[in-house]
Amino acid sequence: MAIRVMLVDDQALLRTGFKMVLSAQPDMEVTAEAGDGAEALDVLRSTAVDVVLMDVRMPRLDGVEATRRICQEGGGGPGDPKVLILTTFDLDEYAFSALKAGAAGFMLKDVPPDELLGAIRAVHSGDAVVAPSTTRRLLDRFVDLLPSAPGAPRPELDLLTDREREVLLLIAQGLSNGEIAAQLFVSEATVKTHVGRILGKLGLRDRVQAVVLAYETGLVRAGGR
Repeated sequence: MAIRVMLVDDQALLRTGFKMVLSAQPDMEVTAEAGDGAEALDVLRSTAVDVVLMDVRMPRLDGVEATRRICQEGGGGPGDPKVLILTTFDLDEYAFSALKAGAAGFMLKDVPPDELLGAIRAVHSGDAVVAPSTTRRLLDRFVDLLPSAPGAPRPELDLLTDREREVLLLIAQGLSNGEIAAQLFVSEATVKTHVGRILGKLGLRDRVQAVVLAYETGLVRAGGR
């Protein structure tokens, strides 16, 4: 079954360009479009979508608030739409807030087509961290521009074992499960078990929110540890 993609951007020309690229793929189809977040919410109530490509800065309802509402209404189940933020690197400081709101990741608008297609497939398959190196660079850029969430630091970090805290640190630094396994000299299955326990103990939706929490609590700081 093809991945059903929704394009949300207030620039029709950009939507047309993305649609041409996606429609050429045998495993993807663009099933919906919207010019802003409010229209996207309306369309999603009657249209089945797997992945939403969401712009950040739009009239009426921006991508951050739209992402928050999509994730809240969906509840984060396996069949719910996954949101992939498309951002311009030099302007969209709010991309960080979109991750906090539940987005599965973000890509730059000028990303090469192959990387965008790979990101859509990754999000659809349940991999919440898209392009870890890009995520880390953007977090490094944005973290000093955005306020920490109310209530930080989070006492839940004390619930983690030393190994779980170590794994969380490596996740936040942009390492994949395979890379973490190699660094810690354990199996990838063991890493997946640690990740699941970390998310459960901290009450997090996915790895992206684990990265955000690590930055907010100071476990990882912009530019490195």
